[in-house]
Amino acid sequence: MYGQNLVKNPSFEEFVNCPKKLGNLEEDLVHWNIPTLGSTDYFHACSQAMGTPKNFNGEQPAEFGDGYVGLYLYAPDDYREYLQATLTKTLKKDEIYTLSFYVSLAERSDFAIKEFGILLSENPLKVATTKVLSRMHLSKVPGDVSNTFEIRYSDFYSDDAAWVKVEKKFVANGTENYLIIGNFKDNKRTQTFKTKRRATEGSYYYLDMISLVGSGSESKGGNRTVAGNSRHYSTNEVHRFNNLLFEFDSFDISDDAIAELMQIVSYLNSNPTVSISIMGHTDAIGTAAYNQFLSKKRASAVAQFLMQHGIAANRIDYDGFGSSRPIGTNNTSSGRHENRRVEFVFTKNN
Repeated sequence: MYGQNLVKNPSFEEFVNCPKKLGNLEEDLVHWNIPTLGSTDYFHACSQAMGTPKNFNGEQPAEFGDGYVGLYLYAPDDYREYLQATLTKTLKKDEIYTLSFYVSLAERSDFAIKEFGILLSENPLKVATTKVLSRMHLSKVPGDVSNTFEIRYSDFYSDDAAWVKVEKKFVANGTENYLIIGNFKDNKRTQTFKTKRRATEGSYYYLDMISLVGSGSESKGGNRTVAGNSRHYSTNEVHRFNNLLFEFDSFDISDDAIAELMQIVSYLNSNPTVSISIMGHTDAIGTAAYNQFLSKKRASAVAQFLMQHGIAANRIDYDGFGSSRPIGTNNTSSGRHENRRVEFVFTKNN
């Protein structure tokens, strides 16, 4: 049984002022704001200048009511726009939630993108940048900002006629009060598809009906069917993922690592008295404080994957060690790549 939507004004129908100009979302819209200096837009049928279905970036009827928002998820010089909402209550630790929303690519976009970035934070964000909301920015934000993930799709979000629903389940840390939607990758790391149009040199999306609901149940292991065969692991011994090496300044889990991670899921399901400790590491580039933050994010990404595949949160522990435990030289690119890793230890519970 799913609960009520924790997002206020989810379909952007409530407003203070009928929108009249670009980038005026914070002044016009109720319960939504912008966490950076980007100029996210609000559209409503009440307006001629910022109306629906026709507006400066194309034509798109609203899916729910008369309003929606628009934002650049990819643009020259790493320009980005984001959307931030205050949740109606703090998320419950270890509960499974489902986030969903509807998207449509604006007709004048040159590119479509592969995924939307999601950040759930303890405190509201207000960062003085028009560019990517980077991990360096997040490392300076007070409170917990560790619950981040991407909503991916089997094809690029390239439909500029219909609305496409995207959704993902995740496990809460118990500190989340704010929801931020956007693209947290720079242009080099963003997967794009060229739409053969030439107008904005960017990727502009309309968003509507944003929903965040709890399942009323906690993440539990032991009864989830998973792909792959379980292999044997020794307890109280450090193991290293063979296929889970990270790009520079990244904590994204690649498709190549999924099969190996699913073996861990299978093993934990087959051994319900075993717990796992996950340890993230970085190379030596960057400050000690930032590397500590990044290494913990890498360990957290693995922990989130396990919980999203049914492993109970109380069986998982994770931490980051920055660049303090190298296994290769930091003087070569191959050695640094080897140091950007995650290790784990299985422990049998008494």
